[in-house]
Amino acid sequence: MHDIEPYFHWRDKYIASEDSRSPFYGQTYEEFRFTQKIYNYYIHPQWDAFGSSTLYLKVLYTNYEKGVTIMEMIGEWNDCLHNDVMYLKRDVIDPMIKEGITKYILVCENVLNFHGSDDSYYEEWYDDIKEEDGWICLLNTLPHVEDEMKESQLQYYINFGGNFNDVNWRPQKPKLLFRAVDAILKGETKRLAF
Repeated sequence: MHDIEPYFHWRDKYIASEDSRSPFYGQTYEEFRFTQKIYNYYIHPQWDAFGSSTLYLKVLYTNYEKGVTIMEMIGEWNDCLHNDVMYLKRDVIDPMIKEGITKYILVCENVLNFHGSDDSYYEEWYDDIKEEDGWICLLNTLPHVEDEMKESQLQYYINFGGNFNDVNWRPQKPKLLFRAVDAILKGETKRLAF
C-alpha cells in the first residue's frame, strides 16, 4: 500500500496545502518517512489524515467558482466501528460547505472495504447541499464496496455505481471530469468526452 500515492498530475492547477480556504491548508508532508498506517500497512506520506484510523484522502482539485471538489480516497471506509463519515463530514466537508463547495467527486477505487452503519451523516451532507443543486458522486467503487453501500441505503444520498464506475479519470483535466460527471447526473451522457 505504501506504493499507492495520491494522483499528482493536477498539482499545477491546485494544491490543497497551499489553499488558505482548504481544511488542509499549511499541511506539511514527509517525503521519505512513512508514519501513517491502515491497520499494519504503511501508506504513502502524501495522503491526508482527517481523524479516521482506516481511511485517508487527498483533495486533488477545488474550484470555488464552480463549487466543486475532487478527492481521492484510500483505505477501509468503516462507519460501523470508526464512524469515518462523521470525521469526513465534520473535519473536511463542513469547512468546504462553508466555502461554497456543493459538488463532491470522490474517487474510491482504492477504498478496499466499506462497513456501513446509520445513514444520518450522509443524509445531513445531502441536505446541506441540495438547495444549491449540489451532489455527491463516488467514482470507480469496487463491486463489493458498492454492494455494501447499497445495503446501507446510501444511494438515496450519494451517486455511485453504474455509469460512475470504470471512469478513466486520470488522463482528463479536472474541469472536464467535473463536466462529464455533471453530464451523467443530468442524463446527458452523449456529452461525455471519455
